[in-house]
Amino acid sequence: MPTSKAQQKATAKYVKANYDRVEAKVPKGRKAEIQAHAEKQGESLNGFVVRAIDEIIERDNGKE
Repeated sequence: MPTSKAQQKATAKYVKANYDRVEAKVPKGRKAEIQAHAEKQGESLNGFVVRAIDEIIERDNGKE
């Protein structure tokens, strides 16, 4: 069943209020590679990127 315009508007409003956007640029073709890897891990592209960032921050903070 398609999402109604009202539901799309409500979702966009929720996302805008609760999330920040971060844009990353990668070389042509790399997005597909990253997305395929994320799917193998059972994650969305966004979930994979967020997890990778979290793991690197945790690792870097352990160096102090």
